Amino acid sequence: MAAVAQTTPLSRLLWPTLAWIIALIFFFPIFWLVFTSFKTDADAVKPEHLFFFTPTLENYANMTENYDYWRFAINSVITATFATAFALVVGVPAAYAMAFDPSRHTKDILVWMLSTKMLPAAAVLYPMTFLTKNMLGLFDTHFLIIVVLCLINLPIVIWMLFTYFKEIPKDIIEAGKMDGVSTWGEIKDILIPLAWGGIASTALLTFIFCWNEAYWTVRLTTIDAATLSKLIEGNRAPEGLFFGRLSAVSTAAVGPIVVLGWFCQKQLVQGLTFGAVK
Repeated sequence: MAAVAQTTPLSRLLWPTLAWIIALIFFFPIFWLVFTSFKTDADAVKPEHLFFFTPTLENYANMTENYDYWRFAINSVITATFATAFALVVGVPAAYAMAFDPSRHTKDILVWMLSTKMLPAAAVLYPMTFLTKNMLGLFDTHFLIIVVLCLINLPIVIWMLFTYFKEIPKDIIEAGKMDGVSTWGEIKDILIPLAWGGIASTALLTFIFCWNEAYWTVRLTTIDAATLSKLIEGNRAPEGLFFGRLSAVSTAAVGPIVVLGWFCQKQLVQGLTFGAVK
């Protein structure tokens, strides 16, 4: 007979308390970011105004009136949405082929794709800038940012989808083939409905990665395709950082993605705990 773990009153109190402490540690930077966004730039650097100050919406008003926040936000939505969509369009068939029709090189290809994430971005910054600005004429365009974000996240997309697809019984796919279903039909009518939770969580995580990408969006844009990362980076000057304005812009940048994650947490958890059909 299996032994049943005994819980003591101390452990019932200790573990929830520890969980709350860890949660507060993770939440504190976000709280402080929002808290500082209601300070003026002067108050944000004064120790005596650390906790006691007169709240103001000046930073948010300045952000929308003088920094054209909505243009940067729309660019972020466009690039993140299309990059995620294109990554899924390429990733779903690729993961399908690797999961249900593997070759002896499949594992090597997966490892190679993952190894591309280990390449330092700074190592290819100069050739990327030179090619896109001087030869291809794509510098500071939505197309360039969408392609770059799609490619840098594609290895993660394929790896995640491959893991989810491997959990689907191969007999279901083979039964579809025996019924004369085409490859596209297998993906559209069998695979996607069965792995919808995994695909949804992959799409959500990819969208978050694209939204948060700062290195390439800052260095490959100036005005036309600049995202919120560029707006955040612009709140600095030779005399220093404008902490009040910087906090307001950062809050407005992370706010939409936090709300999205909150409303999509069910799909995210469903995808991350995705299992085989019994």
